[in-house]
Amino acid sequence: MVSSLSEWFWNERLWFPEGLGWADLEDKDGRVYAKASDLWVVLPIALAFLVIRQIFERLVATPLAAVMGVEEKVRLIVSHNPTLESFYCNTTKNPSQSSIDSLCKQTGCSERQVQRWFRRRRNQDRPSLLKKFKEASWRFTFYLLAFIAGLAALIDKPWLYDFKEMWQGFPILTLLPSQYWYYMIELGFYVSLIFSVASDVKRKDFKEQMVHHMATIFLISFSWCVNYIRAGTLIMLLHDSSDYLLESAKIFIYAGWRNTSNYVFFLFAAVFIFTRLYIFPFYIIYSTYIYPMTMYSPFFGYYFLNFLMMVLQCLHIFWAILILRMAVRFLSSDEKVEDERSDKEETDESGEEEEWEEKKGAKEEEKKGEKEGEKV
Repeated sequence: MVSSLSEWFWNERLWFPEGLGWADLEDKDGRVYAKASDLWVVLPIALAFLVIRQIFERLVATPLAAVMGVEEKVRLIVSHNPTLESFYCNTTKNPSQSSIDSLCKQTGCSERQVQRWFRRRRNQDRPSLLKKFKEASWRFTFYLLAFIAGLAALIDKPWLYDFKEMWQGFPILTLLPSQYWYYMIELGFYVSLIFSVASDVKRKDFKEQMVHHMATIFLISFSWCVNYIRAGTLIMLLHDSSDYLLESAKIFIYAGWRNTSNYVFFLFAAVFIFTRLYIFPFYIIYSTYIYPMTMYSPFFGYYFLNFLMMVLQCLHIFWAILILRMAVRFLSSDEKVEDERSDKEETDESGEEEEWEEKKGAKEEEKKGEKEGEKV
């Protein structure tokens, strides 16, 4: 059954135009072509990225955070309470009013004490500012270097300037060393993001991010296997052109450099919207959807490629809405630009609450004393 499934999956009628197949991509006469077996090298590259990231965050990002003045907020540790901890871990982190009333009866705590406990407990689970800074620094470094490397690899290629050139001679396109390493390093990085998802900062668009990573991995792997390499390199370069700006804006936000982060964010928004909502759909997708049909009859690989492209475009639209919402809010209120996807730390007004509770307790004691006096 496995062999039958493999035979069906690798059927050349699925992935190539009529009259072409895997035999056309066999190395010969000094010409080298992409092969599915090449992708095994991605796993050690992904593991290497995980190791390099740990070294980078410790030796580069942490000292950089100190230089830029990244300061951690002092977080108050909650007192050990088995009942509240069990409810927090097994039921919900945000109890309703009725649940708070029930917990007050079970623990003997006041309503404000229970609310304060949950607020502090939620803050304990939120990633620290230093952790966010180190993650943003790592991604900024990779995306910037990847963009520079991708631009260097494509600067002299005709398909960077004329998208029709992506399909000239397809699928018999010779693999260049620069294309090989650009693909393997990009794919290895995205695979490493899947491996590190458990320890990375969780954001509100976590599901969308996972869909994006998986779609990107499938798109890069698929384009490699069926030799859509020219289209793949353009897509990777286009994405890297704005990603490093977003990460740099985050770095300045975490460092408290408000004006700098605002300027970088608006630059990122402009580049993102231009590349993802204009260049990508009207040039890249257009070239993958229209040009192949001028040379070949439709085939499954053609439809599958464009399906993955549309998944990416839907995610681009989703993030563009978030970006525009942040920009409008900033322009209308002159607020600091913040990442809408991140949970904001809840303020702990413990001093005010404790003072209020002390006054409340003093009044209750005073009333009790008055009642006892009346009885006497």
